[in-house]
Amino acid sequence: MSSGASSPAQVVLSDLQAIFGARLEAFVVYAPNHTPRPSVAIVQSLELPDLTACAGWAARWRRAGAATPVILTRREFARSLDAFPVEFGEIIDTHETLLGADPFAGLSVAMADLRRACESQTRSLLLHLREDYMEAAGDGRAVAALVTDSAPEFRALVGLLARLDGHRFSGRDLAAWAGERLGLDPRTVSDVLHVANAPEGSGVDTVRLFPDYLAAVEHLARRVDEW
Repeated sequence: MSSGASSPAQVVLSDLQAIFGARLEAFVVYAPNHTPRPSVAIVQSLELPDLTACAGWAARWRRAGAATPVILTRREFARSLDAFPVEFGEIIDTHETLLGADPFAGLSVAMADLRRACESQTRSLLLHLREDYMEAAGDGRAVAALVTDSAPEFRALVGLLARLDGHRFSGRDLAAWAGERLGLDPRTVSDVLHVANAPEGSGVDTVRLFPDYLAAVEHLARRVDEW
């Protein structure tokens, strides 16, 4: 077990060990930039009585500041990679194993599945921006909130596309790559990344940014379709 395990994760792990015993094959945390770090438990089998037992500990986990774990068998995880390539890909790429052997050894997300997921999420973001802008009806605060709330999704999408291109960038490097490889305005990308990374104090005029941001997502949708 890693000495870097967080206290909330240890609380969840201890309770799952009591519930599953030897059927708990592995326990991992992932997404190191999240607080609390989410967790995944790999079990040999999972039945309704197990879920009922976990439900009895849910309040304790909340009090400990822990996220409710994802619990599934290794086969379920492997068979779901094509359905959740973004989410499960992040787990594979960023996980830290706190109990058992690495449960994801030998598993990877197919790039074709990841590309389809990127296209779906890009088009979803585009529709969301257009619809919410109309509903804002010219209210600057609502437009600012729209940019702030959606910026992390844009950051994740551009990062995923960089990953599809064989790179892992952040910050200015990601903005520069997006300009060179995707044809986006690097300044617009950089501003949206600033908003995503520091929503309360980015220093970016989000209302003024919106038209360029929308144009960037429209362009991104076209590029992903052609990828």
